[in-house]
Amino acid sequence: MRKRPLIVTSLIMALLLTMTLAPAASASQASASKQAKKPKKEKVVDLQLLAFNDYHGHLEAGTPGSVAGAPAGGSEYLSAKLNELREGNKYSLTVAAGDLIGGSPAFSGLFHDEPSVESLNAMDLDISGVGNHEFDEGVTELLRMQNGGCHPVDGCYFPDEPYKGAEFQWLSANVVETATGNTPLPPYEIRKIKNVRVAFIGMTLEATDTLVAAAGIQGYDFLDEAETANALVPILKEKKVEAIVVLLHEGGSQTPPPGDVDACVGISGPIVAINDALDPEIDAMITGHTHLPYNCVLDDSAGNPRIVTSAYSFGRVVSDINLVLDRKTGDVRRDLSSATNHAVVQADLTPDPALTAILDKWQPLVAAAGDTPVGTITADINRGGTPPGTDRGVESPAGNLVADAQLWSTSASGAQVAFMNPGGVRSDLTFADSGGEGDGVVTFGEAFTFQPFGNTLVTYEMTGAQIVSVLEEQCQPPTASRPFLHLGVSNGFTYDLAKTIVAGVCTSVTVSNVQLNGVPLDPAATYNVTVNSFLADGGDNFTTLGTITTPRLDGGNDLNALTNYLGTFSPVAPPSTDRVNELN
Repeated sequence: MRKRPLIVTSLIMALLLTMTLAPAASASQASASKQAKKPKKEKVVDLQLLAFNDYHGHLEAGTPGSVAGAPAGGSEYLSAKLNELREGNKYSLTVAAGDLIGGSPAFSGLFHDEPSVESLNAMDLDISGVGNHEFDEGVTELLRMQNGGCHPVDGCYFPDEPYKGAEFQWLSANVVETATGNTPLPPYEIRKIKNVRVAFIGMTLEATDTLVAAAGIQGYDFLDEAETANALVPILKEKKVEAIVVLLHEGGSQTPPPGDVDACVGISGPIVAINDALDPEIDAMITGHTHLPYNCVLDDSAGNPRIVTSAYSFGRVVSDINLVLDRKTGDVRRDLSSATNHAVVQADLTPDPALTAILDKWQPLVAAAGDTPVGTITADINRGGTPPGTDRGVESPAGNLVADAQLWSTSASGAQVAFMNPGGVRSDLTFADSGGEGDGVVTFGEAFTFQPFGNTLVTYEMTGAQIVSVLEEQCQPPTASRPFLHLGVSNGFTYDLAKTIVAGVCTSVTVSNVQLNGVPLDPAATYNVTVNSFLADGGDNFTTLGTITTPRLDGGNDLNALTNYLGTFSPVAPPSTDRVNELN
């Protein structure tokens, strides 16, 4: 692995409070007053940046979902769209803003996302920032994904063709080893276009350590995004770099979401504050994490327009950024640069045969591992929101199903209640036949896609007061990407909930009338609680769970708990969503 300079992590001077942002605008509709006559062709060079984010191993055409009701995304169509957009562009780079792996459907996730990386190699991806899901299996596994080599436990899936690693470069500027300050992957990459040096800084969100299992990231710190990027600016300028692009796995949302994929309506969320704090020398931000599309121009702290984009998720959108580089100054002509978000509508594209070949290569292994039926359901069991999966802040049948399965699986350890984090449920269980298995049949592959992280169940004693504290922590900190994370709760546990969310921030929460099997919860009594190991380590800002010091009883693998539950109680009906009484 290439060695890079040690990151300087000193704080930058605070921005003046009197500075204000101009209203957000779409990057494809730059203000006419700021447009300038384009110089002669020989004085500038157009660099096309094709960008996407949150791919999450969605190789198959049937898993990504839709854009405005039209099926969109999937590796064959994403690749076809990238090829289409590259046509006629002499200088083009394809970049990404993290979560290319992790939280993936069974097609990729069953094989530690080697299929995902192979598909991205075939798409000619050049550079990506890391996301929180790149760390799902820890730093060591991420380095294997980058550098190649067979899995240390599962070995080589194709013995005559060992996994060769990513042909693109992951960047991790704000991930540093505590003891040394070194980054596990390079912090930035410099590409030369004609005589112009363009730097890409890759980062994940600072809160990554609250979103992934603690065991895999021990000994590493996740630093402030803006401070990290700003500290790199003078280092890059010493290398004669004036054009700087940040690939950041943190984002925002339009109001109402998702809106037009090429619009910027009421942009809000962490990305706005990060933009305000970034050095004005940084010319563009390509973002992700929230799984929402937007195409914005936000003023930097010097009042100059800066393109900020996000390309939805699962390969459903590609951001096409025309970065105009001044060959004399080496800087970006922001007044001439523009961006457009393109939907990857399957009906408009011919699948790329190179990606079809990769699907065909892995399909027999997927079939062997994933087509075994594990149980049946009577109807769709969905995540929260409309469409399902768009709102992690509401009680859902899917979350409650997992909690029920985990309580049942650990009942021999005395478990009385189980909780499930909504982000750990990655798909819906659909009743309709999806691949020849029959209506209502749930296969192992579908169960894996539904709950793919392979956590261990933990049962430990908590007081009633600690349980209430956990429920109050569903109201997330102001810096979190989502204001409220609604835990799935097992059958027999009920409570009343009142919360206030203002401008995308949870400002208050009240938990009352908490009962277990109809008996009020005693704050001083102890109860046996089951959660997965991610939550037990305080993940998703459920810090109370991470402070429990009572002995932990190992409840085995969480996916096994789910499949055994489905197999034992089939056909399983969607759990009710009246376990939590919403008072507002």
